[in-house]
Amino acid sequence: MSELVTGEAVALELRPAKLPSRGMATLLDLAVALVAYMVVSLALLAATSSLDEAAQMAVSIATFLLVLVGGPIAVETLSHGRSLGKMACGLRVVRDDGGPIRFRHALVRGALGVVEILLTLGVVACIASLVSARGRRLGDVFAGTLVVRERVPGGRSGFVPPPPPWLAGRFQGLDLSAVPDGLWLAIRQYLGRMNQLDPQIGRAMAERLAGDLAERTGTPVPPGVPAAPYLAAVLQERQVREARRVFAGTPGGTSAPQPPVPAAAMPSAPMPAYGPPASYGPAPAAPPAQEVRPDEGEERAGGTGFAPPA
Repeated sequence: MSELVTGEAVALELRPAKLPSRGMATLLDLAVALVAYMVVSLALLAATSSLDEAAQMAVSIATFLLVLVGGPIAVETLSHGRSLGKMACGLRVVRDDGGPIRFRHALVRGALGVVEILLTLGVVACIASLVSARGRRLGDVFAGTLVVRERVPGGRSGFVPPPPPWLAGRFQGLDLSAVPDGLWLAIRQYLGRMNQLDPQIGRAMAERLAGDLAERTGTPVPPGVPAAPYLAAVLQERQVREARRVFAGTPGGTSAPQPPVPAAAMPSAPMPAYGPPASYGPAPAAPPAQEVRPDEGEERAGGTGFAPPA
């Protein structure tokens, strides 16, 4: 079993869950919620037996909202989209771009779930999931979320190569707040499949995505930086901010831009020119030691998935 979601709760590739697995997870969640609701209701009924009928009705409504509506919202928020039923079925709720959900996403899903699932016995949710191309119910559509599978066959999820070492941390000053989720998803999917594409087509796609990303950030692509390594470096910077916000409790929204790296910290050597990405595979054996001529002293970057031109 390969995990779809990484340690920082950012999905590398979206695999929408089908209606049967979603229905099974929902039934398990409803069973747990109904048992908790009955236990809490009986306890409150015994505790409020001396109150009048109006007060008991108010307590009953408050119990319904807190247990059957507030409970699932709290569980999805604290577990980043993994309720008990979804954990049992190997599912998770993520944003459209694959990132972890937050309270506002769980709130919209839970509020609409009252109408879709509780009041209509799941009929509206089933119809919406069958009509949607990615199996989303109305709560997912309005919240901008998607239920994906975490447990997938081994070796099927795409590997996103890291950027070259000389680009790591170079884009800390970019403002990523205006980049839409759809563009992040397109970048992640391209990087995971770029070695399966024709070199010319892959290069054209990388340049188009890099242009769209530069337009959204308001900062052009640095001269001499190829499109594919640029996309990998900016995506890594975004994942670093996501991880920092998830684990350090940074307030919601895209994290504030970090101060740019001083010019003195930038490498003084000229930037090497990068060509199309090389095929993935084990690192080749080191060649035998040989004399290096002065014109061949330029350092080659390796192990990043982006190979220098032949």
